[in-house]
Amino acid sequence: MRSNHHFAIFFLLSFYAFNHSNAQLKTKQVTIRPQSWIGMNGTMRLNDKWGIYYDANYRSNQFYQSTLYSAANVGVNYWYNENTVLLFGYAHQWTVPATEGWHSYVNENRLYQQILINSTFKSVAITNRFRNEERWQQSVVHDSATNSYVFSDRLRYLVSAIIPLTSKTYLPSIILSEEIYLQLGSAIVYNTFDQNRAFIGFRESITKELVFDIGYMLIDQEKSTGYQYDKDKVFRLYFHYNPDFRHKH
Repeated sequence: MRSNHHFAIFFLLSFYAFNHSNAQLKTKQVTIRPQSWIGMNGTMRLNDKWGIYYDANYRSNQFYQSTLYSAANVGVNYWYNENTVLLFGYAHQWTVPATEGWHSYVNENRLYQQILINSTFKSVAITNRFRNEERWQQSVVHDSATNSYVFSDRLRYLVSAIIPLTSKTYLPSIILSEEIYLQLGSAIVYNTFDQNRAFIGFRESITKELVFDIGYMLIDQEKSTGYQYDKDKVFRLYFHYNPDFRHKH
């Protein structure tokens, strides 16, 4: 498991270094963006092999001051075994235009495929997630949405750890995660390395099937110019509801 993790990090950083060779001619510009995210996701386990995945989230500027982005996702899970889960899904996203004074939202349609591998090290729960996304992003010209969409492919790798503070399950656990994004496509020139997300927070159980994560996430995202970056400082609150219908008759 450790060697696979190191190989993935090496592969992603190699892409990043190669991609920056032509973008260093201009001075790096960084925009700080405080944000707040709230969302709910989970899996409804239907039987030993199949389940339904769902995800809805809302992102805003500052502390829920103005809308930035919203999304809805749905998919089908397949359990290869209890530690390895496959996911095939569809997502739709609405993004507020970045140009000041514009009002036309940018629509995005997305298909994605995912492999989730769970493991434990002593009392720590570890997750490795590999996701591939096919993205169709709408073109907006002079604040008017068009019927034209730009295609790109995005690769994501996430590793996370849930660390219990005590053996008492009603007390919160620490959650740490890191996710790296790469993107490919004819429109992707300087920012093959898309972004990195690091999260630290707490996970608390409300019921056996409902938990929430609350914490701080730092996002470093490279813009298409290759020298402009967004640094997002995010307050994040996510709920996870995972009902298991195998034991309900």
